[in-house]
Amino acid sequence: MLVADAPPAWRDATLPVRSRAEALLVALTPEERIALLHQHAPAVPRLGLAAFRTGSEALHGVAWLGTATVFPQPVGLAASWDTDLLERVGAVVGTELRAKHAADPTVSLNVWAPVVNPLRHPGWGRTEEGFSSDPHVTALLATAYARGLRGDDPVYWRTVPTLKHVLGYGNETDRAVTSSNLPPRVLREYELPAFRGPLRAGVVGALMPSYNLVNGRPAHLCGELLDELRSWSDESLLVVSDAAAPGNVVTFQRYHDDHVASHAALLRAGVDSFTDNDADAGPTVARLTAALDRGLLEPADVDRAVLRHLELRIRTGELDPELDPWRVGPDAIDLPAHRALARESAARGVVVLANDGALPLDPLANVAVVGPHAERVLHDWYSGTPPYLVGLAPSLATRLGTHAVHVADGADRITLTATSTGRGVRALADGTLVADADEPPGHDLTDWGDGLLTLRDVGRDLLWSGARWAVRADATRVGGWVAQESFRRTRHDDGTWSLQHAGSGRWLRVQHDEAGTLVADAPDAALAERFRVDLLRSGAAAVADAAAAADVVLVTVGNDPHLHGRETEDRPHLDLPAPQVALWRAARAAGARAVLVVVSSYPYVLGPAGDEADAVVWSCHAGQELGNGLADVLLGEAEPTGRLAQEWPADAAQAGDLLDQDVIATHATSWYSRTRPRYGLGHGLTYGAPVYDDLWCTPGPVRDGDGVVAHVTVTNAGDRPAHELVQLYVDAPEHRLAYPHRVVAHTRVVVPPGGTAVATLHVAVADLAVWDVTRDRWVVEPGRYVLTAAPSSAHDGPRADLWVAGDPVPPRDLRTRPARAVDADALAGVDPADLTPTTGTCVQVRRGHPAGSVLLRDCDVAGAAAVELTVARTRAGDAAVELLDAADGSVQVRIDVPAGGGRYDWCTLTTPLAPDSALTRADGPRDLRLRLLGSARLATVRLT
Repeated sequence: MLVADAPPAWRDATLPVRSRAEALLVALTPEERIALLHQHAPAVPRLGLAAFRTGSEALHGVAWLGTATVFPQPVGLAASWDTDLLERVGAVVGTELRAKHAADPTVSLNVWAPVVNPLRHPGWGRTEEGFSSDPHVTALLATAYARGLRGDDPVYWRTVPTLKHVLGYGNETDRAVTSSNLPPRVLREYELPAFRGPLRAGVVGALMPSYNLVNGRPAHLCGELLDELRSWSDESLLVVSDAAAPGNVVTFQRYHDDHVASHAALLRAGVDSFTDNDADAGPTVARLTAALDRGLLEPADVDRAVLRHLELRIRTGELDPELDPWRVGPDAIDLPAHRALARESAARGVVVLANDGALPLDPLANVAVVGPHAERVLHDWYSGTPPYLVGLAPSLATRLGTHAVHVADGADRITLTATSTGRGVRALADGTLVADADEPPGHDLTDWGDGLLTLRDVGRDLLWSGARWAVRADATRVGGWVAQESFRRTRHDDGTWSLQHAGSGRWLRVQHDEAGTLVADAPDAALAERFRVDLLRSGAAAVADAAAAADVVLVTVGNDPHLHGRETEDRPHLDLPAPQVALWRAARAAGARAVLVVVSSYPYVLGPAGDEADAVVWSCHAGQELGNGLADVLLGEAEPTGRLAQEWPADAAQAGDLLDQDVIATHATSWYSRTRPRYGLGHGLTYGAPVYDDLWCTPGPVRDGDGVVAHVTVTNAGDRPAHELVQLYVDAPEHRLAYPHRVVAHTRVVVPPGGTAVATLHVAVADLAVWDVTRDRWVVEPGRYVLTAAPSSAHDGPRADLWVAGDPVPPRDLRTRPARAVDADALAGVDPADLTPTTGTCVQVRRGHPAGSVLLRDCDVAGAAAVELTVARTRAGDAAVELLDAADGSVQVRIDVPAGGGRYDWCTLTTPLAPDSALTRADGPRDLRLRLLGSARLATVRLT
């Protein structure tokens, strides 16, 4: 073959991916390159490139693409603490996405999963999407799931996972405009480790920034952070924006004045693919083209992003279909092995939180299953369409017999009669609700608490929906970006009700047609229909009757994943819904042994119900096999191996402030809480009776770089095998810093009845490090560390001292190295903020506060004659910085910030210290405090 006939380099599968992508880049025209920067990239037929779209949803199964296996929510998968299980689940999800791609090549093999934001606060609406409140546990499990999605071929990826969301994302309330304020220790020790693990493992090929700001700068513009995350992986990483986030930089965040400048800034910061304006790439292409024309971008900025895009596509096998090892047919969906894995994962995520002998269930017992999750399996926003559903009561009935299982879902069965027509509400054949019935049929009302209701037409067994102008009973479940199946009611003085469609805010009225069609279009309650409501069956009474006929009652409580906490909506509170507490009381009063079965996307403050229960069990919304997985554990056919990956608070105050990300200052999570949660990280009971007898470990002293081996003796005093997750926690009581109480190793043991097992755990001394803000590096400080072996973060257990040798952190030398204000040892009344629009971090007085301060401990002040501050101001008005001796609070220097400058107009001001000041007379290190007043911003401090 002549050289002239050789295929182009990008077709040569023997070349490295980067070389092929570079050759392909050269072949693209400038216009074609820019077009590839939108989520919906057009085909380039002359180069063999098909149309491409970033992003398929695969959080816990393939979502939004029709029938697919639905696995437990990530928070439930995490309760397995099993990396092998998560890798196998990821592999099945990746295979089913490949099947969808085989049926429709426009289905993207770039998956937008996993979510690795630590579950800092249980009030976050998206708790269901994450893994753990501990970032290291999150990293471990997310790495396993991503490894399954990726596959193990060195060149071609089964799918290309995307880590979400960079960074500090933990609230839905005003999520696009709130700033997640992360001082360096919180950033390094708590936030970043969840991302570092999967990146260093090389199992992800993309990143997605978060909607929020980070330290005052939109996360999508945090180029320094994106660069650092990229440095942790040997793989090329495509950064894809979150949906509509590029536009937010101008419209909501007002960080840039126009979209051309903002798009240029996004691309320079490292965003490679713009998810904006849905499938319309026109605005993105026009803005980037204008940015080039205005000199805001260089062609190299575009090329860098396009190269990453091309590398990702080559990894998927797009250019080499004949060499792709992951090709499957469209029928690789819902295979028997996938069903078996869905059931296994559902059971592995069940956590027995408390048990006073009520579990496992007696197979000869009569069982009542009551509450909103008694029979039904509910879905979340990122769920696929399951091929089947198995609820708890049906699963138990297949094994105990239908005669032994009594069911009541707790819904009130009512009729509604429109006062305007005098006729009752019924559903037509197509589900349209009309008020023309002489004998109105029943509708089941479920009260989810805090004013939200769902209504189900009994005859059709379908939910009312306001998705159309006419209200219809045609929905199988609550769903949608805006849930259309929930309503609110107003009770009038005469006992009638008016109903408001929650999704639209419109009120229901009866239209003046012959049938009296119900429509959701009234703008206020004054124009709404008034319904007379008659009770056919009390839900609470039906629960009491079912419980009275049983030996044990399983009371299901929890949320609908589309209501009271989900993407776009944080939870209203952490308590169990009041209507479900009423059902619990009705069941409990019947006299049977009562088990509280919580099916939820997040933890609850259980209150008295948790105290009264003979057993408490939790499962996430575990997908198509929820009922079988729960029943397997409740009956003892599967051992309860699930353990919480997120602590459950004893009260709402323990969870802290949803909008404050500084876990150190707020004493949040199991790492820093000063009080014990109701159930700690790692908590969960086995049906055995494990007892931790002893702990011994490598004798010290040890140093950074060494390893420690710990041994824990566990005895089982029960008559069933004890399946125990042995956890090793570390504390440093004498540490100079607030030190986290965190798990540093864990392993599983199975202890036979009456037997003993020894668990062996390995700890790297490097894992004891904290971030040294004085030198910007990790350091394992010398001293005593305490290792505790325990079944959860809230339990005591045998302890062992570990002595670490090494060099202590020296005093701050503020003369040779200025200190960044954000690197203070403590911040009070100030927040980290953006030093410039592109780089750096400073501090400023917190909104609504007149002043704030930063504390610098252990500063070498000997010989200091003056203080040098880099300052600016946020707005007009007074602005000043005072330097105080922290020991006695005396003011050493006051520096007024000049007026007339903006937030980025930094100036360096130097003021001499008084000759007789405490600092000039100091003969050793001193603690310094800098007090910011008014609108002051502080970048650095230096002594001269």
